[in-house]
Amino acid sequence: MSFSPYASNGGTVLGVSGEDFAIIASDTRLSEGYSIHTRESPKSYKLTPQTVLGCAGFHGDVLTLVKQIEARLTFYKQTHNKNMGTASVAQMLATMLYGKRFFPYYTYNILGGIDDEGKGCIFSFDPVGSYEREVFRAGGTASSLLQPLLDNQNQEGAEHVPLTKEQTIGLVKVHALVLTRVAFRTTRPVPARQIRNFSYGVPHTLYTCHVRS
Repeated sequence: MSFSPYASNGGTVLGVSGEDFAIIASDTRLSEGYSIHTRESPKSYKLTPQTVLGCAGFHGDVLTLVKQIEARLTFYKQTHNKNMGTASVAQMLATMLYGKRFFPYYTYNILGGIDDEGKGCIFSFDPVGSYEREVFRAGGTASSLLQPLLDNQNQEGAEHVPLTKEQTIGLVKVHALVLTRVAFRTTRPVPARQIRNFSYGVPHTLYTCHVRS
């Protein structure tokens, strides 16, 4: 068996943005192969009061990346006496990922938050720092199952009706339940009680949703 510096700890993250809110959702299972290390390991990390990072993949790289981001954000706040904006955090993260392009972090990153205009925003990243702003994005081991469901909600040519925060939370719950049922029938079962959604909305709103069987 050859040595590998990486390990796959699984996990799925999901980001959805609205007019004045953003939602980052994740499962809570941390596994490796056929072993489950813990069922209480959320993959959503609050970086600032208005910015949240959904990060899954190799847990060691996830912890290292989050630690490096938090250190830079702390330095920025102490230097400028304010928190870094969500768009600026996205640019910083892209630079950090690009700096590791020859030995990249094995992570799936989705950044969500409130932009400078007070609107919700979601940024998705590839392993070497290329990123774009989107309305919704899924990443991680189940992204191929979740992304078509998200795309179906925003079909090209269809009339786009902005969802409220409550409607979006309901949509995320439905997707989590669908994923649970599909996973149960195709690969390894992921009980719905292990899926936890973290939503960080407008500055005065902070709450957590649970999807249970």
